[in-house]
Amino acid sequence: MRESRLRLLLPLALAASASVSGCTWVHMAPGASAVRVAASAPTGCEKRGEVEVSVKHSVAFVERNQLRVREELETLARNEAPGLGADTVHPLSPPVSGSQRFAAWRCGG
Repeated sequence: MRESRLRLLLPLALAASASVSGCTWVHMAPGASAVRVAASAPTGCEKRGEVEVSVKHSVAFVERNQLRVREELETLARNEAPGLGADTVHPLSPPVSGSQRFAAWRCGG
């Protein structure tokens, strides 16, 4: 009985993890597409604050694609920037367990 249950659950778990690895759960908010992501602190800009964003980095003990997690964290940071009056963000640290801090800057006129 237990072996037959395992045979049923294993394919379901594998299918769920495969479908989750390619999903993007975070969408760009209005105004966020104009926010630039810089590799380092920009020069000649006014710092507007910092934001910490987070996403699920694993589902049911299966790690999500790390590139997808990074993309979603950047999108969330860009979504927060207009509310701070910022037009540029840059990461303050690498992602850790699905969380990351970004600095927000106003560089435009």
